[in-house]
Amino acid sequence: MINRLNKTKKGRKKLNKRILILLLVLIIPLKAFTKTLSVGWELWYPYQYHNKKQELVGLDFDIFNAIINELKLNVNYTELPWKRHLNYIKTGEMDIAMGSSLTIRRKEFSYFTKPYRKESVKLFVKKGMAKKIDLPSLADLSASDYIIGVEGGYFYGKNYQKLMKTEDFQAHISEVVDIEENVTMLLKGHLDGFLVDPITLKAFTEKYSMQGEFEAHDVEIYQAGIHIMLSKKSCSKELLIDFNNAIKSLTKTGKLAEIIAKWTLIQTKEQ
Repeated sequence: MINRLNKTKKGRKKLNKRILILLLVLIIPLKAFTKTLSVGWELWYPYQYHNKKQELVGLDFDIFNAIINELKLNVNYTELPWKRHLNYIKTGEMDIAMGSSLTIRRKEFSYFTKPYRKESVKLFVKKGMAKKIDLPSLADLSASDYIIGVEGGYFYGKNYQKLMKTEDFQAHISEVVDIEENVTMLLKGHLDGFLVDPITLKAFTEKYSMQGEFEAHDVEIYQAGIHIMLSKKSCSKELLIDFNNAIKSLTKTGKLAEIIAKWTLIQTKEQ
């Protein structure tokens, strides 16, 4: 009888231990979601910037804040250059990047949410020059005398990536840090045009009273969805699912479209 009681007690201890282990396995991932997520950003008007009150605003910030409010997550924002941001996502030093284009290389170290907005890139030239610049396709740049400006670290489509593997095409590309440099170099005659998304350029020209200075060339460059990147080193697939569900919910309620319309139609009003 004593032996049976001892065996029963041992059995209960083992069972309790297994239950405890199971509870820990279930609880630990939940705790992981309550951590403060590190989110990087870079000055990218009108998507990510400081307004006159030094508040972080913009199309991407408004959408991202709507998502984290939906999920009740805590975040910490850090301003840093895009190339360094990508590296920190790769190493897990930062958790999230907004305004991201999906590429095969980035998918190696990041989870991508479903797209939350669209982005297009066009070639902009000086007003009155679009019809004078003979460039039927981007590939024709290699055999031309034109120089086009781009911003370092940004994605301009698969066709652009493929062409950049050739020295003939690279010789006609000038890489700078931001749109301000491209605008300055174009106006000084050092460039024939630069690649940028129309919303960014429109907001830039309105901000600096440069309306009517530029026009879009007809050459096709790139158009695709924009996503949120989550570091595979520091974020889980469960968190990715949560983000996708939040984007789906905000799309269904019309909140996402409302935010996009606000920034597309009324870009220059301070928040």
